[in-house]
Amino acid sequence: MLKSLTVVNFALIDRAHIEFVPGLTILTGETGAGKSILIDALSAIIGGKASADSIRTGADDFRVEAVFDIAGIHSLDSILDEQGIVPEDDGSLIIARRLTRHGKNSIHVNGCQVTLAILRKIGEKLVDMHGQHENQALLKPEVHLALTDTFAADIKPKLDEYRQTYKTWLKLKTELTGLTQDSRERLQREEMLAWQTQEIAAAALVPGEEEKLESQVKVLANAEKITKAISRSYMLLSQGNKGFSGIVSCLADIKQELELAARYDQAIEQQLAVVTESLYQLEETMSELRNYQENIDFNPAKLAKLEDRLDIIYKLKKKYGATVDDILQYYEQASSELAAITNYDERLSQLEQEEHSLSLKVEQLADELDSRRRAAGLELAKQISVHLADLGMPKAQLLVAVKRNQQYTANGANDVYFLFSANPGEEPKVLHKIASGGELSRIALAIKTVCSERDETATMVFDEVDAGIGGQTAQKVAEKIARIAAFDKQVLCITHLPQIASMADCHIYIEKIVEEERTRTQVTTLNPDAQITELARMASGEITKLSMDNAAQMLENSKKKKENWKNKA
Repeated sequence: MLKSLTVVNFALIDRAHIEFVPGLTILTGETGAGKSILIDALSAIIGGKASADSIRTGADDFRVEAVFDIAGIHSLDSILDEQGIVPEDDGSLIIARRLTRHGKNSIHVNGCQVTLAILRKIGEKLVDMHGQHENQALLKPEVHLALTDTFAADIKPKLDEYRQTYKTWLKLKTELTGLTQDSRERLQREEMLAWQTQEIAAAALVPGEEEKLESQVKVLANAEKITKAISRSYMLLSQGNKGFSGIVSCLADIKQELELAARYDQAIEQQLAVVTESLYQLEETMSELRNYQENIDFNPAKLAKLEDRLDIIYKLKKKYGATVDDILQYYEQASSELAAITNYDERLSQLEQEEHSLSLKVEQLADELDSRRRAAGLELAKQISVHLADLGMPKAQLLVAVKRNQQYTANGANDVYFLFSANPGEEPKVLHKIASGGELSRIALAIKTVCSERDETATMVFDEVDAGIGGQTAQKVAEKIARIAAFDKQVLCITHLPQIASMADCHIYIEKIVEEERTRTQVTTLNPDAQITELARMASGEITKLSMDNAAQMLENSKKKKENWKNKA
């Protein structure tokens, strides 16, 4: 339910704040006063279109903020959870939208910034907008199908099952089509994959092999240099050079001298320990160098073999991947594709069987949907016709025609049309060919009345629902809207008819004021006395004692009717 709406710098509204109540809120005022501006602001806060043209002259931006009570609107839970939006402690949802002249759109829901697409998803769960545009939408067959599907509770689960099966069926058909393409193309691909996989398999690649080979080649290619360096190092350690003793021999002499000194001065023991440890390490190093020198293998044949192996790897890398791992990954993929092509006939037969089985399932589910839609259509037409009679069209006939098609879509195999006949003896025809503006308004109201009982949307907005009607029909429309507000929904309604306005639980008057050569729209919630005055203006165009008395009587009769409804409920 909408609790409040704050509008700043939106069109002719410089600032307005409205507190809403449950039940029926009526908005009235002279033509051009700005009633639709207020509805446009509400539309903007639930994701409707808004542009910089809506910003009040002289302002840099417009701001709209609305507070909703979302208790009982469980369809919102998943959307809010996905966005990390937490309702207020009292169950409120606060939506704020700001648009600058530069086109910057800022939207926050309970402090969390969201996109316009998310706002639309949230908004459609909060408010059901109903105006001239929505009336025209009722002329479209796809809307008729959607209304029929939402009318009966047993259709949605069956439709969900059908859509899942249909999606799988389409995917299978696509795979089947791809599999049965040009056989020459398939054979060429098979030959190429067979040659590639054989080439890679013949190489018998091992992960990490390339690095190991490169290391071995580096050693073998430089074996002579390595041998000379090791030999000279060993000689310097053991024999020395140019008349000097070997390093190890000298270090042994130093150790002997320090041992002598340490007998007399223990302060030398630390230096002795260092020399002794160094001597042992160098002796071990010298032994390892001797072994390395004896075992080094300068084998040109082995080097050539290793280089040939690396050359094979380099060539494969140019064709199949930057590393050995990439080549092996390509091999796995190519082998899988080759297996699929090789098993073409078997796979084709399997897919054909699966496709046939799924096509039968799709047909069966479409038949079940068709049956449920026909049953739902009969009941929907019956209930709408009852409401049409209440709205002053007792002889009108509305039928829901469900047509079975041979072509399957994501919605099944049905087209649904609302057929209408206003007078006895006239053949029912599709709505857009026969319904007048006034008739369409009443038909739309009857449809909304029936369908509103089956959704969680707490707030309905009727903009100019009284177009093309008057007199007794206007009274019927007023009572219908008032009953919706009394038992099912919070209703906001713009009207020019006193019959509808008299049913208000809250009456808001909108007027255009010029101050200091600036025009602005002023929004005022009327008290009972002001409400009578406004009803008198709407009914007779002037304020007289007689018009005031008539307005007071009209208001009193409306209150009694609403009390009677509640007493009977």
